[in-house]
Amino acid sequence: MQLREDSYTFNKFQPSGLMIQRSGEIMLRYSVVLILIWIGAMKFTAYEAETIQPLIASNPVMSWMYGILSVRTVSNLLGTFEIVIALMIAMRPVSPRICTLGSALAACTFLTTLSFIFTLPGWEPALGGFPALSPAGGSLIKDLLFLGASVWSLGESLKETR
Repeated sequence: MQLREDSYTFNKFQPSGLMIQRSGEIMLRYSVVLILIWIGAMKFTAYEAETIQPLIASNPVMSWMYGILSVRTVSNLLGTFEIVIALMIAMRPVSPRICTLGSALAACTFLTTLSFIFTLPGWEPALGGFPALSPAGGSLIKDLLFLGASVWSLGESLKETR
């Protein structure tokens, strides 16, 4: 059988835009899941607890936690929260509603971490300040992408629940 470019036989072997888009959506959602699990698991280490301590201590929304909890306990709670959110997002094939809640919580998480840029020395003064990011600010700016992915996941799973 000769395959012609305009024949159905030829086209069914070609990846469609919809198939590629769907693959990208799956990769996007489960990349967020993997990253949240990875970062969440890291929060259970002393290294990560000490690394995030200055970020949290300088944030007016979160600094109160150190008044009642230890550095390690705060880190462990945040890690648990991130892992639970990741598992909720991963539940999309089973429960779009759980995924919707997890995606909304992830968006709130990434909005919170992005706020650290404004509450810590996130701008590099040696380079003139804004827009030159310090290492701390540079590690946080990636959360813009994760925020976008979380909002997309929220909308997609919410659409499925209606």
